[in-house]
Amino acid sequence: MASSFSIAHVTPYPWEAQENEVNAYVQRVSSELSRRGHRVLVLAPSRSQERVRGSRRELRAARGRPESLLEGTDQGTPRVIAVGEVLDVPSSARRRPSALSIDVARTVEELLTTVELDFVHVHEPFAPSTSNAALRHSRALNVGSFHAPNERLLSTLVARRFVESFFGRLDARTASLPATVELMARHFPGDYRLIGDGDGAVEALEGIYEALAARRHERSGDPALKRRLEKRALIDVDLHMHTDHSHDCATPVEVLLATAHTQGLGAIAVTDHNEISGALEARAQAEEAGVKVIVGEEVKTAGQGEVIGLFIEEKIPRGLSLKETVAEISRQGGLVYVPHPFDRMHSVPDYEHLLTILDDVDAIEVFNPRVAIGAFNEEAARFAAKYRIIAGAGSDSHVAQGLGSVRIRMRDFDSAQEFLQSLRDADILTRPSSLLYVQALKFLQTKATPPAAREASRARRVKRVKRGRRAPGRRGGGR
Repeated sequence: MASSFSIAHVTPYPWEAQENEVNAYVQRVSSELSRRGHRVLVLAPSRSQERVRGSRRELRAARGRPESLLEGTDQGTPRVIAVGEVLDVPSSARRRPSALSIDVARTVEELLTTVELDFVHVHEPFAPSTSNAALRHSRALNVGSFHAPNERLLSTLVARRFVESFFGRLDARTASLPATVELMARHFPGDYRLIGDGDGAVEALEGIYEALAARRHERSGDPALKRRLEKRALIDVDLHMHTDHSHDCATPVEVLLATAHTQGLGAIAVTDHNEISGALEARAQAEEAGVKVIVGEEVKTAGQGEVIGLFIEEKIPRGLSLKETVAEISRQGGLVYVPHPFDRMHSVPDYEHLLTILDDVDAIEVFNPRVAIGAFNEEAARFAAKYRIIAGAGSDSHVAQGLGSVRIRMRDFDSAQEFLQSLRDADILTRPSSLLYVQALKFLQTKATPPAAREASRARRVKRVKRGRRAPGRRGGGR
């Protein structure tokens, strides 16, 4: 075996129900994976109060050192953790998971956000269930296995669109029977690999794990460059903002730079929509303003979302495919930065398209204060964590008042390579802000203001900034 992984297998059925074919399957494959040297946990609900209390004692004892839960689980005996107590279900509904008790999701969330796992392998992850809760909170690579060949009315008919979107978190899907493959592919389209319950099942699963793990990004970067950067000063950086060179922003370049300096930002990335002129203008004024400027562009692709190119020099046309846009960023020696990747309120690449450019993504925006639903930021953070993609953040400011509402504290840099290495060890700092307030300002400064008044306002704002730059004692800190 080439690699050893940490894996959690999750079943929706009470662990005591060993006559259940799913539990029996989980028992067999998890034990064999453990014998092969993988560290394996089994997460399951339980009918036993004593078993649940024992698991909670283990979890409390491991809070200071969560990796201890995996110790000894690579010698043929996986650790079974009872994540909560459930009631028995009627015998006529043996295939249906037991109702999810109120504390199960909380226990699953605590475990999956503290124990570092390579894979969370969920079985029958339909809601409400332990498997579904695990898929919701996992920060690892996710494999979903489907066993039952019969219709599930609540999932396949009533909530089909939601379930289909939720299953997008699965990085691989397997099915035990040809009938299950046909059923799942019909209701929830995807690539289902048929893996039976006989000989060879574990080897097939290991092959899936190996292939998925190979897609993760390398963690440490350049050790020599990291040591060199450790001697640099820490600066605050905002990686996503707009000027009036964007169609939906009225902030002049001069005002943006002055505000960034006032906010204590050492560097900013100017990322206008489908335009690079504002970023180039900002860079030309950077030294006088005392702020370092990264030239960027937020490019709208042909129906596959937006992507930002950082450290570029030429405008990239909108309307190219996602792959073509990424290729053009790379051709210029730039960095591929994916903004608000799962915000359904923006034009975003879905899982399917994002996975096609996974190897070329340099960083991903895991926090954007203009994302109205926090779960979308959380989904971006989970995606970055499981594929080990470098995390970034930016205010996505369209008004000067929003600038620096999120910032990255990182070592100073002088090139794209130094920037990327520094970003690996950066801290993302957020502060409370009102999305309604900045959105209202954006509306007032753009759509609610007539063009003539907008131009007059722009002239006044630029004049004030230039007067401030000429004032005695003004010093530029940029390079």
